[in-house]
Amino acid sequence: MKRLLFNLGALFMISGCFLSCSTDDGDDCPEDFSGALVANEEKMVGEWTLTAIVADEAVDITDDDDENPSTDLFAQYNDCQKDAAYTFNSGRSYTFEQGVNGTNCPNRATVSGSWQLASNTLSIVFGCNLQNLSLTFNGSDTAFSFSDNFNVTDINGDVIQTEITFTYSLVE
Repeated sequence: MKRLLFNLGALFMISGCFLSCSTDDGDDCPEDFSGALVANEEKMVGEWTLTAIVADEAVDITDDDDENPSTDLFAQYNDCQKDAAYTFNSGRSYTFEQGVNGTNCPNRATVSGSWQLASNTLSIVFGCNLQNLSLTFNGSDTAFSFSDNFNVTDINGDVIQTEITFTYSLVE
């Protein structure tokens, strides 16, 4: 069950990508973002690591023989599952890496594309797809969060519908 939740961050960021446009003739593919960054976008440049996953409803996803549901899903993950990072470059390219820093992490993934930030909407192009995410930044612009609703299956097989918030923090 941890595997399902581990992939939620990446899934959320690229889930709409595979469904948002057709690849039949190439005419429907969005253009990569290009051009100089505007002042609001400069805060995105750098590496951002996953630092929190919080659910509105308490869920137990650990197979530890204890019934201990928590809204802090990040605390229930192992090191490989917590290993997720975005790198946004000043040339508008980005890379998302998952499970690449640990030893023998089963869900290694690397995705890349282009990005732009308009107001607090992060738009990313991946392959022939575009996804827009509404971000909330902390006061110092050193962390951003995004949320969506998910059906999560807990350790007992119960499905819990909850809003999950993912937080990424700037590596300094």
